[in-house]
Amino acid sequence: MTKQIMVGSVPVGGGAPVTIQSMCSTPTQDVEATVAQIKRLEAAGCQIIRVAVPDMEAAQRVGDIRRSISIPLVVDIHFDYKLALACVEQGCDAVRINPGNIGSSDRVAAVAGACKERGVPIRIGVNGGSLEKPLLEKHGGVTAQALVESAFSHIKLLEDCGFEDICVSLKSSSVPVTMAAYKLMSEKSPYPLHIGVTETGTPKMGILKSAVGIGGLLALGIGDTVRVSLSADPVEEVYAARDILKAAGVRRDGPELISCPTCGRTRIDLIALANEVEEGLKAVDKPITVAVMGCVVNGPGEAGAADVGIAGGVGEGLLFQKGQIVKKVPQEHLVEELFRLIEAL
Repeated sequence: MTKQIMVGSVPVGGGAPVTIQSMCSTPTQDVEATVAQIKRLEAAGCQIIRVAVPDMEAAQRVGDIRRSISIPLVVDIHFDYKLALACVEQGCDAVRINPGNIGSSDRVAAVAGACKERGVPIRIGVNGGSLEKPLLEKHGGVTAQALVESAFSHIKLLEDCGFEDICVSLKSSSVPVTMAAYKLMSEKSPYPLHIGVTETGTPKMGILKSAVGIGGLLALGIGDTVRVSLSADPVEEVYAARDILKAAGVRRDGPELISCPTCGRTRIDLIALANEVEEGLKAVDKPITVAVMGCVVNGPGEAGAADVGIAGGVGEGLLFQKGQIVKKVPQEHLVEELFRLIEAL
């Protein structure tokens, strides 16, 4: 079990539930737009949010943003240690840096000291795309060993300052390399791990790569907080993360949809029906399993473990609960009756 840190009021590691993170795509200088996006993300299930801080103007807006939201705020800093100091002063809840790229040891000590004084943890973010050249030469490219060695070099910089309120990420665009790096890190380090696959692309392939990488690690018991990185609205990252956590069996705090593949017995537009139910379930927070089945002959039996469900037929379908038929319903009212039953649960 990893050690536990506190990101604002949210525990990370030490057996705490795995949390979902995302990152704003709005300019941090635009407080109104950033706060609006964070509130959309929170409504979707985001528990920790990160913003980019490229300059001092952005750093000076961090306090206004933090006072306007209710979830912890992480600031993403590269190269300029003064930005980290300004954000800590502004009241951020965590800092994401690579200690090795913010300058001399006294600058690292300044950031570590400010964070320690305010109880602000630091996430060391190692990325395959920005590994140190000596490590690339030593290991022959971006490898799990190179990522882990880089992480430990950054950890040492903070530990030498007496700072141990640390979280670590080791991301690569390669799923196998990422998984191997996190597995190796989990064997060698007590610090909580922020897991994810970076630069995964658009939602179609990005969700697939994230599901394999993040889901595989979670199934092995590795990972304390996650971010799905997509070239998309960050709300889609949160929905994907929720689904991956449920699929990996580490969380059940909302509905799960199961639906059968189409076959020759199907006499209903099952794909459209399943999509309609999936969309409607985004507004449901009950920990239930909902089934959408294409066949009234086998549907209720095959989905007997579901809390509620519908099975399509010709012109009408069945509404069922725990494998037992509740009633027949005209096809055009199937979804309506399903959500009426969900509301009554």
